[in-house]
Amino acid sequence: MTTPEHPALLSAEQLSEALHDPRLRVLDASTSLVLDESTGSYMATPMREAYEEAHIPGAVFADVPGALSAPDATFDCTLPTGEYFAEQAGRLGIGNSSRVVVHDSGGAWATRLWWLFRVFGHDNVSVLDGGKRAWTTAGLTVESGPRIPDPGRFTAHFRPALAAGTEEVATRDQEAVCLVNALDPATFRGEQEVNPYPRRGRIPGSENLPFDSLLDPATGTFLPPAVLREKLDTTSLLRSGRPITYCGGGIAASLVAFAAYVVGQPAVAIYDGSLFEWTSDPGRPVDLGG
Repeated sequence: MTTPEHPALLSAEQLSEALHDPRLRVLDASTSLVLDESTGSYMATPMREAYEEAHIPGAVFADVPGALSAPDATFDCTLPTGEYFAEQAGRLGIGNSSRVVVHDSGGAWATRLWWLFRVFGHDNVSVLDGGKRAWTTAGLTVESGPRIPDPGRFTAHFRPALAAGTEEVATRDQEAVCLVNALDPATFRGEQEVNPYPRRGRIPGSENLPFDSLLDPATGTFLPPAVLREKLDTTSLLRSGRPITYCGGGIAASLVAFAAYVVGQPAVAIYDGSLFEWTSDPGRPVDLGG
């Protein structure tokens, strides 16, 4: 593992000071995720138009649910192959020597992109704390229009330890492996009003830590590291030899994994298929209630 040149979390002011760096690449991963109550399904829509209206100078739009997910996969936002990710990263102007900063307009799309780079061997990637909202709140300059970067040459080096599959989750030793559900408590208990998954419930033996409980609701920035650690310590995540997070489809889980990284736990894996894959198999057990 290489030592990143940027801190994991970067403030808007720190990013503004770094924009002159020719190796810096800023990626806007803004995506709208809406639950259609009539169908009970989620719609993930890349916010490309909002990006073109106003974005951080030099930023390139990154389509996480589209171009940066496996094409033709059974489940949305599936981890792609290293070869495919390398091609898409190159199209975004990313090379192996690039210093990458990712951000979004809310949610966990920036941390999902952070994880994608890490799982394919690129550690020199940071998350803009508070995302685009923090940038505009600070009164910093924006630009408009699309931006097509010069292609980069990115070589992926897959790190299997940072990803977990269904069989590992199903056969894990529950005493040795910590499994944390990053969704809201009602969904964790299987009591949500609208259910987007094939079946309600959680993976047996999992703990709950809602991803948005790690953010300041007033600003969208991460809580201070000491408070993050307190929140994370309500689970076994920082104490486990094999910590794994999951959610509905591997997006919210990335924010919890990132928070753990911020406080010094770099080895959290994400169960990419999460509830969509688990509950699609009627043979997989689920737990309900508190």
